[in-house]
Amino acid sequence: MDYKSLGFKCGLEIHQQLETKKLFCDCPSLVNDPNEPDVILKRRLRASMGELGEIDEAAKFEQSKNKKFIYEACSSSSCLVEYDEEPIKPINKEALEAALEVALLLSMDVIGEVHVMRKVVVDGSNVSGFQRTMLIAIDGYIETSKGKVGIATLCLEEEAAKKIKSTENTVTYRLDRLGVPLLEIATTPEIKDGEHAKEVASTLGMILRSTGRVKRGIGTIRQDINLSIDKLPRVELKGFQDLRNIPKVIENEIDRQLKERPKRGEVRKVEQNGSTTFLRPMPGANRMYVETDHPIIEISKGMLNKIVLPELITEKILNVEKKFCLRHEIAQEVVEREIDLGSLSNVYKNMEPRIIADILIEIPKEIKSRFKIDSEIKKGFMDKVLDNLNKGNISKDSVIEILVDHCNGKEVNFNDYRKVSDKEIENEIKKIINNKKDLSPNAVMGIIMSKYKGKVEGKKVFELINKFKS
Repeated sequence: MDYKSLGFKCGLEIHQQLETKKLFCDCPSLVNDPNEPDVILKRRLRASMGELGEIDEAAKFEQSKNKKFIYEACSSSSCLVEYDEEPIKPINKEALEAALEVALLLSMDVIGEVHVMRKVVVDGSNVSGFQRTMLIAIDGYIETSKGKVGIATLCLEEEAAKKIKSTENTVTYRLDRLGVPLLEIATTPEIKDGEHAKEVASTLGMILRSTGRVKRGIGTIRQDINLSIDKLPRVELKGFQDLRNIPKVIENEIDRQLKERPKRGEVRKVEQNGSTTFLRPMPGANRMYVETDHPIIEISKGMLNKIVLPELITEKILNVEKKFCLRHEIAQEVVEREIDLGSLSNVYKNMEPRIIADILIEIPKEIKSRFKIDSEIKKGFMDKVLDNLNKGNISKDSVIEILVDHCNGKEVNFNDYRKVSDKEIENEIKKIINNKKDLSPNAVMGIIMSKYKGKVEGKKVFELINKFKS
């Protein structure tokens, strides 16, 4: 696609849950509370006027459906604040600090006075009929392979309730997730194409994870795409979970717009097959008005100066790669899986860090692909493998066989894999060479490795063969 000639404009909105208590109460942010609901609420919602004295078009559309909303709640993760039966408590300071930290990482200008606002939402995802949100910072940027992309705004807001089921007349929600702190990051429309959009989303995700303050896993981060072409109205695409789908969905949406030539802005849902379906009209500024239950939040220079910015994950990867002489892909997994290779190297002093990383990362992959085994290797057992290898009781070549037996449920006795001594290998090499003097070093190697199957190190055997063959 020639995105430039299409007049392509595109920006992203990233929504990331924070790993703190809820934003305006002391409830834990369990998101998926394992307890059975012990509170049931039933409500109907109507749209209220925004700050400009008018009702938002998207809110009118949702209200016209005349749905009844049923809310299931657990006392372990929700309280009167979520039920909209009690005023909110002061903002969660940890969540606010996390938002400020991200703002500084994105080189943004932090707002000196933060005002909590109510955003009208009457699709039932908020019991109160509005979502609390606040603008934290503006005018930042990130570096990408195709130049800088601006970060227009960063907001801190409440996560919505989770839809469980719906019928023609009702929608049922769970309140575990309602009120969990959520960062909303919006870029400027400077994204060049679908692959660039994927890169921007990936970069922002990396920066957010670098803080160590965000939730991880499916559903904890969501991407929405705003795009337009050829002077057509802006469309918002919601529902991305997998970044790999972004380029294809953008292409599909462009194809749809070229065929249909839509006349109004829409919010559309991304379906599993990469197509999109209509959700509601595009919302506007009429849905915002001031929250009167929370005072203005002052952000001082002193508050910002106390924030210690973390090392970005990309920087950590490069440092680990250089420090431990690892391939980039291995270093990336070491960092992303939070493997403390430095501490492990101190424990297993006789092993090179790259060997430890290989056993923890590459060998389990080989077992899965080669032997079609997907069983989990227990941490305690992997510790035993590393300990025996460090003490010289077993060879590295025996590790795969040991782990395969473990994954297949066999009782592993490390004595059965005990490493053969150099003296025994030397004697065996002498015997083979004396019997068949014309054998090549590779042929001798094959005989030894076949006889001792994983109980000898290939490198050591090769050195001894050359010693006697020279």
